[in-house]
Amino acid sequence: MSGSLGGSGVFTYTGRTALVTGASRNIGRAIALALGARGIAVGVNARTSAEDAQAVREEIVKNGGRAEVVLGDIGTPEGCADVVARTAAALGPVDYLISNAATRRFQTYMEISPEDWDVTIRENLSALFYLGREVLPGMAERGFGRVIALGGPDGYLGWHHRAANVTAKAGLTGLVKAISFEFGYSGVTANIVVPGHTDTTRSKVNYPSHMTEVDGFPKGSPVRVIQRLGTSEELADACAYLASDQASYITGQSLHVDGGLVMR
Repeated sequence: MSGSLGGSGVFTYTGRTALVTGASRNIGRAIALALGARGIAVGVNARTSAEDAQAVREEIVKNGGRAEVVLGDIGTPEGCADVVARTAAALGPVDYLISNAATRRFQTYMEISPEDWDVTIRENLSALFYLGREVLPGMAERGFGRVIALGGPDGYLGWHHRAANVTAKAGLTGLVKAISFEFGYSGVTANIVVPGHTDTTRSKVNYPSHMTEVDGFPKGSPVRVIQRLGTSEELADACAYLASDQASYITGQSLHVDGGLVMR
């Protein structure tokens, strides 16, 4: 299989099936379409957005690819197992895991309830752990696998009124490194793609009063070098590269696609 990355070159793909969580819209949708265009069969996961997920599937199929809608909640171990099993039954064993689905709340430290904390950690961090338990043994046995998590700049910078999300996103860094160490011997890589402020439906919701938008950017945002919002397609291209055979020597890394928001 092969595919172009932003028109700049051709990359090859060994695996057959991808599972993209939160794939019905925004960044997840763009990733699903990008992988489908590169000849990879795509499990289009969403929790409840069946109509949007079906639209993604139809676009992949219209362009000659293969895809199936896999509705399910990845916030529980049982939900993760079910989503992976149904993807494999429909399309084959998962070779590419893109953990994109997430939740985010704007709350002060003292406003976060135990329930809010647990949901945020489960959906932003534990989901990758439980999904990994379902797909990593098979990847190791086949000698190939790609694990890509969507991170967040708050996991590197910190952020006000987002303690639970900051903690979960920071935890992804450690979990991805652990996966890299334990499964790298078998041809599996694990990396994080970190968006900056991206032009998505979520970016257009009303911010709390302390984060009123100014010229498209939340007030108080750290300075970025490239003064514009990123696009979902730019993030999808980064994921497509990390999924390729040519990225086989890259693992345990965080790729910031953020216009210079985080420089490390």
